Amino acid sequence: MNYDLAMMALEGLTRSRLRIAVEGDRVVVKGDSAAFKDFARLCLLLGGASSADEAFELQPGVHLSAESPGLHLRLD
Repeated sequence: MNYDLAMMALEGLTRSRLRIAVEGDRVVVKGDSAAFKDFARLCLLLGGASSADEAFELQPGVHLSAESPGLHLRLD
């Protein structure tokens, strides 16, 4: 994974955050187009990773809204 690109995407999420909430039986992710672009960039970077040990975590109050649960994405 290109860590510089991942850090740029995470920094973008600090400016334009995603909101993640559980509503009934589903998880709802909300945000503006910039937040979704940075989130998609992180997913693409993870998808192109060369090792199954690759992962990153979106943290409440940092990359997500303070009331959002944390989100850990890991390559299997």
